[in-house]
Amino acid sequence: MRFLPPRSRRLGLPRRAVSQILLTQLAIAAGVVVLATGLFLAPLGAQLDDQAMRRALAIAQSAASDPSLATGLLASGPTPDSPVQASAERIRRATGAEYVVVVDLDGIRRSHPSPDRIGRPVSTDPGQALAGREVMEIDEGTLGRSARGKVPLLAADGEIIGAVSVGIAYDSVHDRLLGAIPGLFAYAGGALAAGALAAYLLSRRIQRQTRDLAFSDIAELLAEREAMLHSIREGVIALDRDGRIRLLNDEAARLLGLVPEGADTAGTLAGRPLDEVLGAGRTTDVLTGRVTGRDLLTVQGPRVLIANRMPTDDGGTVATLRDRTELEHLSRELDSTRGLIDALRAQDHEHANRLHTLLGLLELGLHEEAVAFVTEVVGVHRTTAEQVTERVHDPLLAALLVGKATVAAERGVPLRLADATLLPDRLVDPGGVVTITGNLVDNALDAAVGSATPLVEVELRSEGRTAILRVRDSGPGVPAARREEIFTEGWSTKQPRGHRERGLGLALVRRLAERQGGTVRAGEAADGGAEFSVVLPEALR
Repeated sequence: MRFLPPRSRRLGLPRRAVSQILLTQLAIAAGVVVLATGLFLAPLGAQLDDQAMRRALAIAQSAASDPSLATGLLASGPTPDSPVQASAERIRRATGAEYVVVVDLDGIRRSHPSPDRIGRPVSTDPGQALAGREVMEIDEGTLGRSARGKVPLLAADGEIIGAVSVGIAYDSVHDRLLGAIPGLFAYAGGALAAGALAAYLLSRRIQRQTRDLAFSDIAELLAEREAMLHSIREGVIALDRDGRIRLLNDEAARLLGLVPEGADTAGTLAGRPLDEVLGAGRTTDVLTGRVTGRDLLTVQGPRVLIANRMPTDDGGTVATLRDRTELEHLSRELDSTRGLIDALRAQDHEHANRLHTLLGLLELGLHEEAVAFVTEVVGVHRTTAEQVTERVHDPLLAALLVGKATVAAERGVPLRLADATLLPDRLVDPGGVVTITGNLVDNALDAAVGSATPLVEVELRSEGRTAILRVRDSGPGVPAARREEIFTEGWSTKQPRGHRERGLGLALVRRLAERQGGTVRAGEAADGGAEFSVVLPEALR
């Protein structure tokens, strides 16, 4: 199914998801770049101020360490041609400082870039430097705003005799800050361009993945999908590439018996491995793809399911499940009906022969022989029904065995009850026992037909509340190596019929027995052939 992008235009934000995502990413990228630039510029000015003040302090310290400066201060007065002015100007020109001013203990300038200011008091308080402390600051003076460093000037004996003040023009600091902005903006522009390109490429990929849909369309599709999945009467289960449950609708949970009917499955099983949820078995193998094919039959609990798988592009799979339990029961009833029809047809033919025989005896006047013939025929059928009902008291099970005895007789296979057979009418689940017995007897009849001395023997007895069923036949038997394999769904030595597949009878027998806490075993009969033993604890009231 192909989704067409919406064609309508609206004012404001675009409807398509890819356009909205692109605009959002561009806005985020621009915001990040602006924020990063602002965060970078904010401390840059303070860093440049600090660097200028430290430079001024370093020049002042270097000047104060010059012995000629202290000697000249002590030896000369505040005149423009003094050695202090000469030394200070030499240092100023060498370092590129705006000024190098030397003051005495009275705060009188002994040097200055403007000679006419020598001999005058300084414009800022030199008290901290004259007290022996070094000072860094940004301040206004006679030469304007500057970054300043002030240090005490010491004589040879360590006594403070004045102070040295060095200034760096603040305009140079401001120029450095403005000079850094174009480069910073260039980097910011490059980062913004790279972010825009990445956003565009990502939006193109999202456009392909979302098929150019709007967010509202995606939300509507998700809502429709949820409604569809939980309303259809087929089970749907989606797995990822690692076999974990990605999606599970209510019908699939019900068919697989994962949660009680009516319980909420949302979020309870998603993300869990299917092997952990279902356990090992054919159903898990079919759903995970370890068994491949179309319309695969499997038995999960009491249900017969048909599964089909479809792989997805990301390596996962989607499987659908259909309940075939009712259809399977109908198919088996159809088989029984067909067998009964065949038996009735054969009985009708045999009955016609017997009537012809009886008519001939009567026409010949052999009345006593006719009475004996009728008595013998009626007695055989009556004896079979009486033997079954005397030993098997459950009416459903007794009716099944009488019907199977008739079918077996028409197929030329005697069906008899073992001497130990005795089952009271106290079955908890008669339908389950009838299904188990019917499947085992059908298989035994198929195996016994064509053997040298065909025979099927059924034993039904109780031990306390435990029911024990054994069915023996005179067929070829089951090899020891395959006595577990025969209970696997789909395993059969018979050719499938047109209306259904083979290989479910014994699987159903085992599942029904296990549902009642019982066991099923295949073995070898005493006279050869196969023997199936079913033990059902707590089967009797």
